[in-house]
Amino acid sequence: MNAAAALHRARPVLAFRLALREMRGGLRGFYIFLACIALGTAAIAGVNSLSHSISATIDSQGQELLAADIRFELDNRVATSEERAYLDGLGRISVSAGLRSMTRLPDGSNQALVELKAVDGAYPLYGTLKSEPAGSISDMLAKEGDVYGAVAAPLLLERLGVGPGAELLIGNARIRVNATILREPDAVSDGFGFAPRLMISADALAASGLVQTGSLVEHTYKIRLQDPSQVVAVRAEAQRRFPSAGWSIRTSGNAAPSLTANVTRFSQFLTLVGLTALIVGGVGVGNAVRSYLDGKRSVIATFKCLGAPASLVATVYLAQIVMIALIGIAVGLVLGALIPFVAAQFLADMLPVSTDFELFPSALGLAALFGLLTALAFAVLPLGRARRVPATALFRQQGFEPTGIPAWPYLAGALVCLSALAGLAVWTAYDRYISLIFLGAVAFAFVVLRAVALLITWLARRSPRVHSPALRLAIGNIHRPGALTPSVVLSLGLGLALLVTLALIDGNLRRELTGNMAERAPNFFFVDIQGSEIDGFRSVLGEAMPKGKIIEVPMLRGRIVALNGEDVNRRSVPPGGQWVLRGDRGITYAKNTPENSTLAEGAWWPADYSGEPLVSFSAEEAGELGLKLGDTVTVNVLGRNVTARIANFREVHWESLSINFVMVFSPNTFAGAPHAWLATIIDPEATAAEEAAALRAVTSAYPTITSVRVKDALDIVNALLGQLATAIRAAAAVALIASVLVLAGALAAGNRARVHDAVVLKTLGATRGTLIRAFSYEYVILGLATALFALLAGSVSAWFIVSRIMTLPSSFLPDVAVATVAVALVVTVGIGLAGTWRVLGQKAAPVLREL
Repeated sequence: MNAAAALHRARPVLAFRLALREMRGGLRGFYIFLACIALGTAAIAGVNSLSHSISATIDSQGQELLAADIRFELDNRVATSEERAYLDGLGRISVSAGLRSMTRLPDGSNQALVELKAVDGAYPLYGTLKSEPAGSISDMLAKEGDVYGAVAAPLLLERLGVGPGAELLIGNARIRVNATILREPDAVSDGFGFAPRLMISADALAASGLVQTGSLVEHTYKIRLQDPSQVVAVRAEAQRRFPSAGWSIRTSGNAAPSLTANVTRFSQFLTLVGLTALIVGGVGVGNAVRSYLDGKRSVIATFKCLGAPASLVATVYLAQIVMIALIGIAVGLVLGALIPFVAAQFLADMLPVSTDFELFPSALGLAALFGLLTALAFAVLPLGRARRVPATALFRQQGFEPTGIPAWPYLAGALVCLSALAGLAVWTAYDRYISLIFLGAVAFAFVVLRAVALLITWLARRSPRVHSPALRLAIGNIHRPGALTPSVVLSLGLGLALLVTLALIDGNLRRELTGNMAERAPNFFFVDIQGSEIDGFRSVLGEAMPKGKIIEVPMLRGRIVALNGEDVNRRSVPPGGQWVLRGDRGITYAKNTPENSTLAEGAWWPADYSGEPLVSFSAEEAGELGLKLGDTVTVNVLGRNVTARIANFREVHWESLSINFVMVFSPNTFAGAPHAWLATIIDPEATAAEEAAALRAVTSAYPTITSVRVKDALDIVNALLGQLATAIRAAAAVALIASVLVLAGALAAGNRARVHDAVVLKTLGATRGTLIRAFSYEYVILGLATALFALLAGSVSAWFIVSRIMTLPSSFLPDVAVATVAVALVVTVGIGLAGTWRVLGQKAAPVLREL
């Protein structure tokens, strides 16, 4: 009894020693295994390390990125005397104002939209404004005669066709560009802008006349605290002392929340793509393990002849698989750790990312865990089948074809690993709902791919007899026992489907932005139209574009501060609705339902309504926020909290790019409140020359009105979309490379059977040419079948994402279909023939002796 117990305790040690001895022969047969694990692990480690690098940089350089310890931002109003006195008492203060406006050449020959930023002499409190030529901000913005100094982004000068030293007009002020901006310390915290930066002094802004009643201006008060460690306490005190101020408070510990959130979302998406590559690679792991154990039949049989139990045999090879997986994971972690350092060389000018090499243990640990779980999940089942190799296999070298279902412990082990893999992906996700959908789609794709393989096999088995021997042999290879059909379809199907999905989404978005949306969208948006200017503006624009349809609405800016009396900062909101509560929103009032929206629930108020304030809310956003009819919304407008009851929900067609608002209030809500107007003009037949003439006419007559040409904004969005698409395609390429590796592994796993088939056929008189044609036909058929699945699955996925999630028109793109078929055929036929070429040259005698 004691001997048996001692043997049982010594079994793991014995298994480990035997595993090490087996590995002395090298890793032959496991190169595909290593590549699949390393590739997926590197993708996940690299994406998460880069995300951690950006977040860590934002955290460590928060003061410089914010150019302050704490920032107070007010929309469309300056701080009251009481508020200003409180802010002044906190420490050194820098006051700035930001708005969009038009700048133009003095002769009126050209103009451009700018992100205007007016700063004082204290700017920046942290960091340095780098310019060319270098100089102090006070000197560069100083006034000489009647001309104010300015610094501008190089892109602005490029758009206007001028160089440094050029004079421009901004509103009613004349400015001279004394330098170009190389690096603005707080650009990231200010957020993304659709126009290049133009920086002027506060005096220049006052002289421009741009700031009027109702103008859309962000007044910012940045403070360098006497004791930066008290920043959290200062924020709490400010909210307590001025609960109705309506200001947005941001600290150096959260300098760029929008950027952090977007990086997190994008890294989650790329992590899921990397996980897809890892799961696809898991199929390669299973094939590699199966092929390796097939080559170890004689060793396994020898173990059993010497009395080794099946559990010891399984433990020996499980130990080998774990050790080899750890090698692959280590390679992947090294590559993943280098990705942020390499990416930083290209992203340093756009994102706050450190160029120093740094390790992020949590990101690497997560990738390692993903890799290990994937390796175990797909290796357990081949182990369960291999343990049943009989001792008689020592005397027969014919390759084993595992049949039947492995024992329940192995099935349970695989299920546990897969469940842990899915659970880890959901638990670490920013948006768990999306990760659940993604994992469900991958699981469904595996089931469908298996069904596709069975369908192809069934059709091949029941296909009519053909006269061509090569084609007949190819069809037989597709449905015979041990055929490569399931492996090939599974290998390429998921990778190609992912590529088709991303390509169709990208193509549809580009078509919508550059085609349909551009045709439906207004030609211009005009902002900051004063009440005294609206009639004259309408007349000038009507003369410049007589065929255009002018739409004008009153516009204010407000920030949602409470829902049903609950502070929005304490409310848990799904990611889809967070943008509504982040920052200020454009709001309006109207007697009738806006023409670009339709009532979804509730009723519109009468035109002469004079009761309690009512609001119409966008239906989709209301659903994200959990609102229902009768709920209340509190909005801070011009420093005053206004509470309105939700009277109805509207279906808003955001994709029209027309004038749309999340909230439309009853007219009595803002009776007497100062505000500006927002206008659009729509003329689909207007030429570029006519649009330019209209822009010059409006800018010359009303220099303080900001004009935004919609096509220019769409071009910027299209360029950004192209950059995102490049990153997404690179990630998807990882999944395709994993698919190719899996295909190569599947061919390697089937080479033993191919060798026997080729030798027997050659012995019976088949020529090498006949076999090449047979293999080519087989791979062409499988490639076409896989491409058809990828097109169908990718098209359905892209349609769902574009039409249901993005609510945009979706269409099938034939060029994507042709490219997908071409890639599928090149990969399957090319790799298939490359893998079987050695088989065709195999000598017959050694193989025939083993039969």
